Amino acid sequence: MMNPVIEKIEVLLVDVPTIRPHRLSMATMHHQTLVLLRIDSSDGVSGWGEATTIGGLAYGGESPESIKVNIDTYIAPLLMGHDASRIAQQMALIRSTVQGNRFAKCAVETALFDAQARRLGVPLSELFGGRLRDSLPVAWTLASGDTGRDIAEAEKMLDLRRHNIFKLKIGLRPVREDVAHVAAIKRALGDRASVRVDVNQAWSETEAMLGMALLAQAGVDLVEQPIAAKNHDGMRHLRAKSSIPLMADEALHGAFDAMALARHHAVDVFAVKITQSGGLAGARQVAAIAEAAHIDLYGGTMLEGAVGTMASAQLFAGFSTLAWGTELFGPLLLTEEILQTPLVYKDFCLQLPATPGLGITLDQDRLDFLRRDKKSASVFAMQ
Repeated sequence: MMNPVIEKIEVLLVDVPTIRPHRLSMATMHHQTLVLLRIDSSDGVSGWGEATTIGGLAYGGESPESIKVNIDTYIAPLLMGHDASRIAQQMALIRSTVQGNRFAKCAVETALFDAQARRLGVPLSELFGGRLRDSLPVAWTLASGDTGRDIAEAEKMLDLRRHNIFKLKIGLRPVREDVAHVAAIKRALGDRASVRVDVNQAWSETEAMLGMALLAQAGVDLVEQPIAAKNHDGMRHLRAKSSIPLMADEALHGAFDAMALARHHAVDVFAVKITQSGGLAGARQVAAIAEAAHIDLYGGTMLEGAVGTMASAQLFAGFSTLAWGTELFGPLLLTEEILQTPLVYKDFCLQLPATPGLGITLDQDRLDFLRRDKKSASVFAMQ
C-alpha cells in the first residue's frame, strides 16, 4: 500500500470580531484574524492547522498576511507530492529551506499531525505519548482596562463556573495606577480566584522592581514578562528580589531560548506556546527543558481559534506537570463559532474530546462566510 502524499494546501484568513475590546500594552484588539491551513492527502484524509498571532505586527515578526504569503509562496510548493505520513521528514525539509516563520511552520506541522492521528484513529495526544489528563484548567484574561467592568466580568465567570483564574493585561498606565487597578480586582475576588498579571514587556527594570513589590502586597500570584524579552539578566535580578513567581513569555521562542533562560535561572515558569516554539514538537522540547530544570509550566495562547486551541490542549494534556494551568480561552473571546460542535468549557476547565486527530470538525459553510476574500484564497494542488 502506497503512503499518502500531500495533494493540496489551502490557507485562509478569517476575520472574527471579539466580544469586547482586548487591551494589551502594545495594541487593542477589536477582532482576531485566524490563519487557518488545511492539508489534503491522496488517501482522502485532511488535517487542519492554525498560525494565528496578535495585533498584526505589533506583537511579533509575523502578521496574518505574511504568514499566508510565505506558506503560499515558499512552503506549500515545497511539500506537494511528498509523503504526508512522514511528518519529521517534511518539517526537516521546511527548516532546511525556510528561515524563521515559526507560526507558519506550526500551522503546517499541526495539520500533518492532525491528519496522521485521523489515519490512525487516535487523538492527536497519542502521537506525543498520550494524556495524563482529560481536562485542563483555563484562565480568563481581564483586559477591558476598566476596574468595575473587569470585576463584574470576573464575577460572572465564577458564577458560571467557567474560570477561577484571572490574568490582567497591564502596562499602558503608570505603574502605581496599574497596580491599584489590579489590587482592587484582587480585593473584590479574594480567595475565590487566582489573580495574575501580564505586562507584555512594558516596564523598565526599575519600574518592574516597584511594580512587583506592590503586586506582592496586593496578593497577586504570578507576573508574566514585565521587561524586555532579551533582558535575561534583568529577569534574573527581578526573580531574586521578588516573592512573586516570574514567568517568561515573549522571551521564549523555542528550545534555544528555553536553555538560555534555564542557564540564567531567570524565571520560575515557562509559558509554552506551540506557535512561538515553531510547532508541537518544538513546544514539547521546551517543556522537556523546563521539567529538567525544575521550571514550572503554563499552557500559553496566542488567542487562537478552535484549531490552535485544541492543538495546544492535545499537547499540554501530556505534560508531566502543568502547575499553573493554561490560558486556552481564545475561542471564547470570539463572537462567531467555526466548529460544528463547540469546544466544551465547564467546571473551570477545557474538556478534551476522545475522537481522532484534533477531535473537532470545522463548519465549512461558516468558514466560507467569514473568510476575508473567498475568491482570492490560495489553493495549492498537484497538477
